[in-house]
Amino acid sequence: MQCMDILHLSIVNPSSSQLSLKHNHPSKFYPRTRLLCCSRSYHDEDGGNSIKTLSLLPSHVKTITSTSNPFVKHCVKLRESSSYRHSHGSVLLVGSTPIRELCSFEGNDRDQSATIECLLVLDTTQVSEDLSNHTIRRVTVSPVVMKKLCGLQSTDSIEMAALIRIPSRFHKLDSNSKAKDLHKWFPVHHRILVLDGIQDPGNLGTLLRSAIAFRWDGVYLLSDCCDPFNDKALRASRGASFQLPIVSGDWAHLDMMRKNFHMKILAGHLPKDEDSKPVFWLSKDYADSVVNIPLCLVLGSEGSGLSERSREECELVSIPMAGEFESLNVSVAGGIFLYMLQPQKR
Repeated sequence: MQCMDILHLSIVNPSSSQLSLKHNHPSKFYPRTRLLCCSRSYHDEDGGNSIKTLSLLPSHVKTITSTSNPFVKHCVKLRESSSYRHSHGSVLLVGSTPIRELCSFEGNDRDQSATIECLLVLDTTQVSEDLSNHTIRRVTVSPVVMKKLCGLQSTDSIEMAALIRIPSRFHKLDSNSKAKDLHKWFPVHHRILVLDGIQDPGNLGTLLRSAIAFRWDGVYLLSDCCDPFNDKALRASRGASFQLPIVSGDWAHLDMMRKNFHMKILAGHLPKDEDSKPVFWLSKDYADSVVNIPLCLVLGSEGSGLSERSREECELVSIPMAGEFESLNVSVAGGIFLYMLQPQKR
């Protein structure tokens, strides 16, 4: 048998003996009547399927004390593997602060927000009123299980984690993605942050958080960027990964967006003697000159800077600096750009 190992997270009725193949994305929890299941599909050469369904979290389970629990293993793999996360459409978010922020955001924007499917709470923790009012399934876990879930050496300040569905505002583009879908990717597109090869999840998460703070409309990830749902990126973003439209694609899709939305494309750049084109200084006058123009702002990685394509395609802009410092950390420089070029209040 030629096998392709495909994993789906689904909700099934405990009385049902089969798992529907129509639903290959996570659904909301209905804890009193359903089970959380993980199905593994094997596709043979004749196109047939054989399905093995593993019940991970029966509805009667209220407490988990063992790190060998299948649901704990599933959550750990969500945290560790990008491909596993995206194949299931779920992530593990650690920490009470980002979970509260997400609950607050979810209440204000329910149609587009991520869905909290299960709250995993340390057994010594009293759930605050702002979370207890939400109809979210809660399971208590022992300290050793919480440490396993978090993957941190110290979990003294970690009281909870949550299994969350990747929001519908995240899009990963391919060759079938067309211009007609542009408004679905970015419903508002006056200010779009473009990240070019940002591989440090801490920097990426911080940039997402800054983009939210300064009212940017979305983030576009070029190739070689790390996963915005990486656990370190989630910690740095404080939940911004779930609140912003995020699109992952290549330069062809970005160019299509620029042309259709009539956007000007800028890039943060440290001036060099070998530059073949002018470099503008970031200033209030410069920011005022583009305030009414739809913008893409491209930021490159701290190690290698902008890609050659970005340097060729973009108007280059630099932050004036005193002293002999070679450069700023990309999250620091990005924060300055995002603040200076932020849209006027709408």
